[in-house]
Amino acid sequence: MNEGGEGTMPSRLFNERKGDRSVGGEDILRLAGKALMILGFTLAVLGGVIMAAQKVPWIGKLPGDIFVKRAGFSFYFPVTTCIIVSVVLSLVFYLLSRFK
Repeated sequence: MNEGGEGTMPSRLFNERKGDRSVGGEDILRLAGKALMILGFTLAVLGGVIMAAQKVPWIGKLPGDIFVKRAGFSFYFPVTTCIIVSVVLSLVFYLLSRFK
């Protein structure tokens, strides 16, 4: 049973003594706003990357990318492109964590 009584949220989630709704000392709406801002920024950056990738002619056409085309069927798996993207992202995140 919760400390606040029947049908209430646990007091560790909502600070009932102050009369406000906070999680870990921070307002829930403020946390939701931050999460939406981060999500929106991430989607905008991802959209920009996808638009820019169309301008680079070798993306997806590297040696090692698998493409099989038969009657009524085609299969494409960009193995080499995935490896290069993985290495670049790993390097970016490593550098970001170094300078944090």
